[in-house]
Amino acid sequence: MIIDGRALAKEVLARTKARAEKLAKPPQVVGIVANETPATRSYLRIKGNRAADAGCVFEELRFTEDVSEASLQEAIRLSQAEAVIVQLPLASAVDAKEVCNAIPILKDADVLSMAAREKFERGDTDALLPPVVGAVREIFLRTNIEIKGKKTVVIGGGWLVGNPCAVWLKQQGAIVTILTEESGDVQPALLDADIVISGAGVPHLIKPEFLKRGVVVIDAGASESQGVVVGDVDPACAEICSIFTPVPGGVGPLAVAMLFENAVTLSEKTMNT
Repeated sequence: MIIDGRALAKEVLARTKARAEKLAKPPQVVGIVANETPATRSYLRIKGNRAADAGCVFEELRFTEDVSEASLQEAIRLSQAEAVIVQLPLASAVDAKEVCNAIPILKDADVLSMAAREKFERGDTDALLPPVVGAVREIFLRTNIEIKGKKTVVIGGGWLVGNPCAVWLKQQGAIVTILTEESGDVQPALLDADIVISGAGVPHLIKPEFLKRGVVVIDAGASESQGVVVGDVDPACAEICSIFTPVPGGVGPLAVAMLFENAVTLSEKTMNT
């Protein structure tokens, strides 16, 4: 089964909008931008469009690339929005982690600050899931995928995909192996895997011969190859997978929807207290 992330995202956004419309006002989400690239412009345009679908108002707060870390932190602290997101990557001279740590936990819809991430890692009942994890969870729920006891391989240990996905899978009782550049040959581990989640950002790293038939493959990696966006997984792998998410159109749209669902969840907490 090839997952249509755009269709699932529409359903998530619709249920999110229904919740947002019950609030006193539309939740405001501010995006902090300090690195103007074609990729960030594309991401922000998508978020702006999806915000309306979720019943939210999205505003960009733009800074030049030479902005100081302190200025970004102050902008975050002064924001009156219900949710604040930091559009990564920031300029190389800025410590992105320190900037993200300035986001109050009650405004951190992207789960980028250490406070929000530690809450998630502890498995607190009221913790938000990072958007990519939320997208993976939604896919597994919709397709009745059993996680407990399954041999799972996570490729990449990044802050946005690999690390949080590995944490969540362990919380669900999966047997998790994390592969990085230092791991060497990934094929033996992949051939034994029941579930594969990839966030390496390496075009078509995973080939059909690396996988066993019936495996669940979640491609959460995206990079550019010959002018087009491609995933970590060769599209030919779809033929042997029981579940397969394409790039583009798989995890990406759904993760954006989950981001706004998180924003509305935060807004419900702050507006109803």
